[in-house]
Amino acid sequence: MPTTLFLHGLDSSSRGSKGRFFQSHFPAVNCPDFSGNLDQRLAQLSALCSGIGDLVLIGSSLGGLMASSFAIANPERVSRLILLAPALNFPGFAPPVQKIDVPTLLVMGRDDTVCPPKLVEPLAAATFSNLEVRLGEDDHLLRRMFLALEWPTLLG
Repeated sequence: MPTTLFLHGLDSSSRGSKGRFFQSHFPAVNCPDFSGNLDQRLAQLSALCSGIGDLVLIGSSLGGLMASSFAIANPERVSRLILLAPALNFPGFAPPVQKIDVPTLLVMGRDDTVCPPKLVEPLAAATFSNLEVRLGEDDHLLRRMFLALEWPTLLG
């Protein structure tokens, strides 16, 4: 059985709306809190995942960037990524030389001005060879699309 983690965004926590959703509906999803800059957060994630080899990472915004960065560095340890408006357009991210084959669901809102699909989707396509993209009528917070996702199937 995989270990599933929800990685929150920059200005959020495990107590944000998405974290509370997982805690209420899918208590097996671990919702840790992260702080600091991206490198500090990645170090926290790496320590948290030490010794775990079958990971499902759900990342929102900066958490999506964290999940992607972790998967690029450890593709053999990640069995699936669910990226919710991931911040792949933030400074410092570059697709790997060779795409990774981790099954990845990319969920984006057309009206996202923080992580615009026109910037994020090409970076995701250059990073993941097994990519499913869902683009919908929503903004960066994905309030509509998040609740409409088939979570029991995605996490099953």
